[in-house]
Amino acid sequence: MPTFPNIRHRRLRLNERVRRLVRENHLSVDDLIYPVFATFGQGVRREVSSMPGVYNVSIDLLLEEIKTVEELGIPGIIVFGVPEEKDEVGTGAYHPEGIVQQAVRAIKKEFPELLVITDVCLCEYTSHGHCGLINNHTVDNDATLELLAETALSHARAGADMVAPSDMMDGRVAAIRARLDAEGFTDVPIMAYSAKYSSSYYGPFREAAGSTPQFGDRKTYQMDYANGDEAIRETAQDIKEGADIVMVKPALAYLDIIRRIKEEFGYPVAAYNVSGEYSLVKAAAKQGWIDERSLVLETLTGFKRAGADIIITYHALEVARWLREV
Repeated sequence: MPTFPNIRHRRLRLNERVRRLVRENHLSVDDLIYPVFATFGQGVRREVSSMPGVYNVSIDLLLEEIKTVEELGIPGIIVFGVPEEKDEVGTGAYHPEGIVQQAVRAIKKEFPELLVITDVCLCEYTSHGHCGLINNHTVDNDATLELLAETALSHARAGADMVAPSDMMDGRVAAIRARLDAEGFTDVPIMAYSAKYSSSYYGPFREAAGSTPQFGDRKTYQMDYANGDEAIRETAQDIKEGADIVMVKPALAYLDIIRRIKEEFGYPVAAYNVSGEYSLVKAAAKQGWIDERSLVLETLTGFKRAGADIIITYHALEVARWLREV
């Protein structure tokens, strides 16, 4: 193989136009999904203190925000619910008049072409803050499956285009797929949180969604961050059970997992650029320690380079604007 001085790698870095010609990975607005937090009321817009620029919003103001999503060409959103009341069994998650169900109906009426994905979990709606039913201070996996399937079905009935179970219960993809199919929603895809780690990066989200566990932690159902092979097993099981898209969450500390899953399965892979990743950037940018735009674009391009096809990010509106300026 020729070596220096015959091979000069810097020739292809000469200027921006040459670099554009040989660029291997491209970040696009088509890659983005924007997370939103819907809550009850009118005229409600509460900023999440740990996530500058992210708000809990009532449906009327959420519709105004979605106008911007549409104008920027972002393909879709993922909806999280912030209920007024909670109980031991997370009734608000699957009630026909729950906040997500109402939000989805309103959004699809106003923006029928927007891709609306819904988070399927119980943690925002349970008084104990865990993602499933509690039996003797333990999350009861099998008893939870029916409620997750009921939640997904209620979202589909409201008009959701895709459901995204985030609970990490064993067998939940199969339970949801079976229930959707039995009720005639065979065309509603499942985006499974397949490799969801028990992570310290979730802290700000728990403030936004009011979903902090009231006892213990989620380590008995979310994955140990030291494990990689386990993520392959989890993903394989979700695909076998009927997942159409698989997800790695968080993204930044798990680029190796994104790469391994993409290479192993060749399935569409979503990377969730989670709340802690977002908040760290915002905090450093506020101090003037980083160039926020440059850092965010570099990070999200890194997700693409690792193998992600879809990026769920709170930066989506900013990124869509920045990409228009490139």
